[in-house]
Amino acid sequence: MRIKVLIADDQALVRTGFRKILESEPDLDVVGEAGDGGEAVDAAMRLRPDVVLMDIRMPRVDGLEATQRLAGRTRVLILTTFDLNEYVYEALRYGASGFLLKDAPADQLVTAIRVVAAGEALLAPSITRRLIEEFAHRPPPNTRPGQLRALSPRELDVLRLVARGLSNAEIADELFLGDATVKTHVSRILHKLALRDRVQAVVLAYESGLQQPGSADAEEAGQQFGQGGTATQARARHGPDPSTDLV
Repeated sequence: MRIKVLIADDQALVRTGFRKILESEPDLDVVGEAGDGGEAVDAAMRLRPDVVLMDIRMPRVDGLEATQRLAGRTRVLILTTFDLNEYVYEALRYGASGFLLKDAPADQLVTAIRVVAAGEALLAPSITRRLIEEFAHRPPPNTRPGQLRALSPRELDVLRLVARGLSNAEIADELFLGDATVKTHVSRILHKLALRDRVQAVVLAYESGLQQPGSADAEEAGQQFGQGGTATQARARHGPDPSTDLV
Protein backbone atom coordinates (compact mmCIF):
# COMPACT_ATOMS: atom_id res chain seq x y z
CA MET A 1 0.00 0.00 0.00
CA ARG A 2 1.44 3.37 -1.04
CA ILE A 3 1.63 6.26 1.43
CA LYS A 4 0.33 9.60 0.16
CA VAL A 5 2.38 12.59 1.37
CA LEU A 6 1.70 16.32 1.20
CA ILE A 7 4.71 18.66 1.60
CA ALA A 8 4.11 22.06 3.27
CA ASP A 9 7.07 24.47 3.35
CA ASP A 10 7.39 28.10 2.31
CA GLN A 11 10.67 27.49 0.45
CA ALA A 12 10.22 25.99 -3.01
CA LEU A 13 13.77 24.65 -3.03
CA VAL A 14 13.17 22.76 0.21
CA ARG A 15 9.93 21.28 -1.14
CA THR A 16 11.76 20.14 -4.28
CA GLY A 17 14.47 18.48 -2.20
CA PHE A 18 11.94 16.63 -0.07
CA ARG A 19 9.99 15.56 -3.13
CA LYS A 20 13.10 14.05 -4.75
CA ILE A 21 13.93 12.11 -1.58
CA LEU A 22 10.41 10.76 -1.14
CA GLU A 23 9.71 9.95 -4.78
CA SER A 24 12.78 7.70 -4.84
CA GLU A 25 10.96 5.37 -2.42
CA PRO A 26 8.64 2.75 -3.96
CA ASP A 27 5.95 3.06 -1.29
CA LEU A 28 5.77 6.88 -1.03
CA ASP A 29 3.67 9.15 -3.26
CA VAL A 30 3.97 12.96 -3.08
CA VAL A 31 0.43 14.05 -3.94
CA GLY A 32 0.90 17.80 -3.53
CA GLU A 33 2.79 20.79 -2.17
CA ALA A 34 1.83 23.89 -0.19
CA GLY A 35 3.65 27.16 0.47
CA ASP A 36 1.91 28.08 3.75
CA GLY A 37 -0.37 26.60 6.37
CA GLY A 38 -3.57 27.79 4.73
CA GLU A 39 -2.63 26.14 1.46
CA ALA A 40 -1.66 23.01 3.38
CA VAL A 41 -5.08 22.75 5.01
CA ASP A 42 -6.89 23.30 1.70
CA ALA A 43 -4.69 20.78 -0.10
CA ALA A 44 -5.05 18.21 2.68
CA MET A 45 -8.84 18.47 2.59
CA ARG A 46 -8.81 18.07 -1.19
CA LEU A 47 -6.09 15.43 -1.64
CA ARG A 48 -6.55 13.47 1.62
CA PRO A 49 -2.89 12.54 2.19
CA ASP A 50 -1.91 9.93 4.76
CA VAL A 51 0.83 12.22 6.12
CA VAL A 52 1.41 15.97 5.90
CA LEU A 53 5.06 16.97 6.14
CA MET A 54 4.65 20.35 7.86
CA ASP A 55 7.11 23.20 8.41
CA ILE A 56 6.41 25.43 11.42
CA ARG A 57 7.43 28.93 10.37
CA MET A 58 5.45 29.85 7.26
CA PRO A 59 3.78 33.12 6.18
CA ARG A 60 0.11 33.93 6.76
CA VAL A 61 -0.91 30.66 8.46
CA ASP A 62 1.93 28.91 10.28
CA GLY A 63 2.42 25.17 10.65
CA LEU A 64 1.10 25.04 14.22
CA GLU A 65 -2.24 26.59 13.31
CA ALA A 66 -2.49 24.37 10.24
CA THR A 67 -1.79 21.31 12.40
CA GLN A 68 -4.58 22.33 14.76
CA ARG A 69 -7.01 22.72 11.86
CA LEU A 70 -6.10 19.27 10.55
CA ALA A 71 -6.32 17.48 13.90
CA GLY A 72 -8.23 14.24 13.50
CA ARG A 73 -8.31 14.51 9.71
CA THR A 74 -4.79 13.38 8.80
CA ARG A 75 -1.44 12.71 10.44
CA VAL A 76 1.04 15.58 10.64
CA LEU A 77 4.81 15.18 10.84
CA ILE A 78 6.43 18.46 11.88
CA LEU A 79 9.77 18.94 10.16
CA THR A 80 11.65 22.10 11.12
CA THR A 81 15.00 23.68 11.95
CA PHE A 82 13.60 24.75 15.32
CA ASP A 83 13.63 22.42 18.35
CA LEU A 84 12.58 25.00 20.94
CA ASN A 85 10.34 23.66 23.69
CA GLU A 86 7.37 25.90 22.95
CA TYR A 87 7.13 24.56 19.41
CA VAL A 88 7.25 20.97 20.63
CA TYR A 89 4.53 21.49 23.23
CA GLU A 90 2.25 23.37 20.88
CA ALA A 91 2.73 20.86 18.07
CA LEU A 92 1.92 17.92 20.33
CA ARG A 93 -1.09 19.61 21.90
CA TYR A 94 -2.41 20.54 18.48
CA GLY A 95 -2.31 16.91 17.38
CA ALA A 96 1.02 16.41 15.57
CA SER A 97 2.00 12.76 15.31
CA GLY A 98 5.71 13.41 14.99
CA PHE A 99 8.44 16.03 15.28
CA LEU A 100 11.72 15.74 13.37
CA LEU A 101 14.49 18.24 12.74
CA LYS A 102 15.44 19.21 9.19
CA ASP A 103 19.04 18.19 9.74
CA ALA A 104 17.96 14.55 10.10
CA PRO A 105 19.38 12.20 7.44
CA ALA A 106 17.15 11.33 4.48
CA ASP A 107 16.67 7.74 5.65
CA GLN A 108 15.36 8.98 9.01
CA LEU A 109 12.86 11.21 7.23
CA VAL A 110 11.60 8.30 5.13
CA THR A 111 11.37 6.06 8.19
CA ALA A 112 9.54 8.80 10.14
CA ILE A 113 6.88 9.10 7.44
CA ARG A 114 6.32 5.34 7.44
CA VAL A 115 6.14 5.25 11.25
CA VAL A 116 3.62 8.09 11.42
CA ALA A 117 1.54 6.66 8.56
CA ALA A 118 1.34 3.34 10.42
CA GLY A 119 -0.25 5.06 13.40
CA GLU A 120 2.84 5.49 15.57
CA ALA A 121 4.05 8.71 17.16
CA LEU A 122 7.61 9.93 16.70
CA LEU A 123 9.94 12.44 18.35
CA ALA A 124 13.54 13.21 17.49
CA PRO A 125 15.86 12.02 20.30
CA SER A 126 17.05 15.55 21.15
CA ILE A 127 13.45 16.72 21.48
CA THR A 128 12.52 13.85 23.80
CA ARG A 129 15.44 14.73 26.07
CA ARG A 130 14.30 18.37 26.12
CA LEU A 131 10.81 17.32 27.16
CA ILE A 132 12.06 15.21 30.06
CA GLU A 133 14.45 17.97 31.16
CA GLU A 134 11.64 20.51 31.06
CA PHE A 135 9.37 18.34 33.21
CA ALA A 136 12.26 17.78 35.65
CA HIS A 137 12.48 21.52 36.31
CA ARG A 138 8.77 21.92 37.01
CA PRO A 139 7.43 21.78 40.58
CA PRO A 140 5.40 18.62 41.23
CA PRO A 141 1.65 19.25 40.96
CA ASN A 142 -0.35 19.18 44.17
CA THR A 143 -3.41 17.58 42.67
CA ARG A 144 -4.03 15.09 39.89
CA PRO A 145 -5.85 16.53 36.87
CA GLY A 146 -9.55 15.74 36.84
CA GLN A 147 -9.38 13.73 33.65
CA LEU A 148 -7.02 11.20 35.25
CA ARG A 149 -9.70 10.43 37.81
CA ALA A 150 -11.69 8.87 34.98
CA LEU A 151 -9.09 6.11 34.71
CA SER A 152 -9.32 2.86 36.63
CA PRO A 153 -6.40 1.79 38.85
CA ARG A 154 -5.32 -0.70 36.18
CA GLU A 155 -5.47 1.97 33.47
CA LEU A 156 -3.30 4.23 35.64
CA ASP A 157 -0.78 1.40 35.94
CA VAL A 158 -0.74 1.02 32.16
CA LEU A 159 -0.35 4.77 31.63
CA ARG A 160 2.65 4.85 33.98
CA LEU A 161 4.31 2.12 31.94
CA VAL A 162 3.49 3.83 28.66
CA ALA A 163 5.22 6.94 30.08
CA ARG A 164 8.27 4.78 30.83
CA GLY A 165 8.48 3.97 27.12
CA LEU A 166 7.40 0.33 27.37
CA SER A 167 5.80 -1.44 24.42
CA ASN A 168 2.47 -3.24 24.74
CA ALA A 169 4.29 -6.56 24.97
CA GLU A 170 6.55 -5.26 27.74
CA ILE A 171 3.57 -3.83 29.64
CA ALA A 172 1.85 -7.20 29.33
CA ASP A 173 4.89 -8.92 30.87
CA GLU A 174 5.14 -6.33 33.64
CA LEU A 175 1.46 -6.58 34.64
CA PHE A 176 0.93 -10.26 33.78
CA LEU A 177 -1.69 -9.44 31.16
CA GLY A 178 -2.34 -10.53 27.60
CA ASP A 179 -1.17 -8.33 24.73
CA ALA A 180 -4.75 -7.82 23.56
CA THR A 181 -5.81 -6.73 27.05
CA VAL A 182 -3.04 -4.14 27.18
CA LYS A 183 -3.97 -2.85 23.73
CA THR A 184 -7.57 -2.45 24.94
CA HIS A 185 -6.41 -0.57 28.05
CA VAL A 186 -4.27 1.80 25.95
CA SER A 187 -7.16 2.47 23.57
CA ARG A 188 -9.48 3.24 26.49
CA ILE A 189 -6.92 5.55 28.07
CA LEU A 190 -6.53 7.55 24.85
CA HIS A 191 -10.32 7.71 24.44
CA LYS A 192 -11.06 8.74 28.05
CA LEU A 193 -8.35 11.41 28.04
CA ALA A 194 -9.18 12.60 24.50
CA LEU A 195 -5.58 12.02 23.43
CA ARG A 196 -4.47 11.40 19.86
CA ASP A 197 -1.61 8.97 20.51
CA ARG A 198 0.94 7.60 22.97
CA VAL A 199 3.21 10.65 22.80
CA GLN A 200 0.42 12.88 24.11
CA ALA A 201 -0.24 10.28 26.82
CA VAL A 202 3.43 10.43 27.87
CA VAL A 203 3.33 14.24 28.01
CA LEU A 204 0.19 14.18 30.18
CA ALA A 205 1.67 11.55 32.50
CA TYR A 206 4.69 13.75 33.20
CA GLU A 207 2.77 17.03 33.36
CA SER A 208 0.30 15.57 35.85
CA GLY A 209 3.01 14.11 38.06
CA LEU A 210 1.75 10.57 37.50
CA GLN A 211 5.26 9.75 36.24
CA GLN A 212 8.15 11.61 37.86
CA PRO A 213 11.19 12.64 35.78
CA GLY A 214 14.63 11.89 37.16
CA SER A 215 13.73 8.36 38.15
CA ALA A 216 15.62 5.41 36.71
CA ASP A 217 12.57 4.59 34.61
CA ALA A 218 12.41 8.07 33.13
CA GLU A 219 16.12 8.07 32.41
CA GLU A 220 15.80 4.68 30.70
CA ALA A 221 13.00 6.00 28.51
CA GLY A 222 15.15 8.99 27.55
CA GLN A 223 18.05 6.71 26.71
CA GLN A 224 15.83 4.58 24.47
CA PHE A 225 14.89 7.63 22.44
CA GLY A 226 18.43 8.99 22.61
CA GLN A 227 19.91 5.93 20.92
CA GLY A 228 18.32 7.12 17.69
CA GLY A 229 14.93 6.63 16.06
CA THR A 230 11.72 6.16 17.99
CA ALA A 231 11.31 4.41 21.29
CA THR A 232 9.56 1.62 19.42
CA GLN A 233 12.51 1.28 17.05
CA ALA A 234 14.91 1.21 20.00
CA ARG A 235 12.88 -1.57 21.63
CA ALA A 236 12.78 -3.45 18.34
CA ARG A 237 16.53 -3.91 18.64
CA HIS A 238 15.91 -5.86 21.84
CA GLY A 239 13.10 -8.10 20.69
CA PRO A 240 9.50 -6.77 21.17
CA ASP A 241 7.48 -6.37 18.00
CA PRO A 242 6.85 -2.65 17.41
CA SER A 243 3.67 -3.44 15.48
CA THR A 244 1.91 -4.03 18.80
CA ASP A 245 2.27 -0.33 19.66
CA LEU A 246 0.02 1.14 16.98
CA VAL A 247 -2.30 2.42 19.70
